[in-house]
Amino acid sequence: METSNLKLQNFVMACMLAALVFYLLIVGQTILLPLVIAIVFWYLINLMSGGFGRIMLGGNPLPTMACYILSFLTFFAIIWGIVELIASNIAGVVRVAPIYQANLEVRWESFLAFLRIEQEPTLAQLTEELDLAQFITGLAASLTNIAANMGLIIIYVIFLLLEQGNFSEKVASLANSPDKEKRVTLLLSKINEDVQKYISIKMLTSSTTGILSYIFMKFVGVDFAEFWALLIFLLNFIPTIGSIVATIFPSLITLVQFDTYTPFIVVFVGVTAIQVCVGNILEPRLMGNSLNLSPLIILLNLSLWGLIWGIPGMFLCVPLLVISMIVFSHVPATRPIAIMLSRDGRISEIYED
Repeated sequence: METSNLKLQNFVMACMLAALVFYLLIVGQTILLPLVIAIVFWYLINLMSGGFGRIMLGGNPLPTMACYILSFLTFFAIIWGIVELIASNIAGVVRVAPIYQANLEVRWESFLAFLRIEQEPTLAQLTEELDLAQFITGLAASLTNIAANMGLIIIYVIFLLLEQGNFSEKVASLANSPDKEKRVTLLLSKINEDVQKYISIKMLTSSTTGILSYIFMKFVGVDFAEFWALLIFLLNFIPTIGSIVATIFPSLITLVQFDTYTPFIVVFVGVTAIQVCVGNILEPRLMGNSLNLSPLIILLNLSLWGLIWGIPGMFLCVPLLVISMIVFSHVPATRPIAIMLSRDGRISEIYED
């Protein structure tokens, strides 16, 4: 009886703790979201610094400080270029939105005529409250708000880079013994190795998908091909769902851009073929079991983080979920959580110290 009561108390406490965490995530979004983005940027800068460290200059590797400076400048130059690309393309979409709206109405009337629906409702009646240009402008405003936090994010990144030199000392203080310190350090090293593998492979496969899609869409003549290629690159960090959405967006824009259905079919088939070849053939061979996530968990995770942090949360949630699964798989106490997150129960083996 006492054991049952103890289990019930533990369950209630766990539920209360989870509710408190979600509440703090929602209330503290203004502070926590820039910090989480900064941590992601900090890790990517460290990963990029390792790449610069392999560059030989006069037979010697680049100095560590030079590697970090180059990584920091290169990374934020890439971010700035992406922001500029998105802003310029959104402005272009706003300009041609009325043309797209008119073509969409023609497609809608043709679709209803094909179904032989009498007294068909117009697209304007169904989307009475929808203003495409206003929607795109609102999206631009959201991106502007994110860009406004870039100064704070950069400050966080700088302090994280300055603090990381003391990390080993903190681990030693927490371990309290050389043997425990060695085990913890080895475990962290193995986790870091798997996370780096995941990020490197995902960057490679997403870049490949984006570049091939750009070349294909440019050949067909799709408007804003570079923007859709960038969107495909970003959405491919969201397994399964991201690739589907990344295929739908450029296909729909092709549908309303051209007067015939042929470009729509060509783009849909072509981008889908690229997604299938890279996502279902190349990536599994490179990734192994590192991305063995349950589709149901992915859907729940997307919905949850979309509710908590909106669009930024949806982009961050699945990569963070994969990283969490990698971490959980290496810690014996949290291994059951990793198994529950996986698709088929097969996860990376725990390394023995």
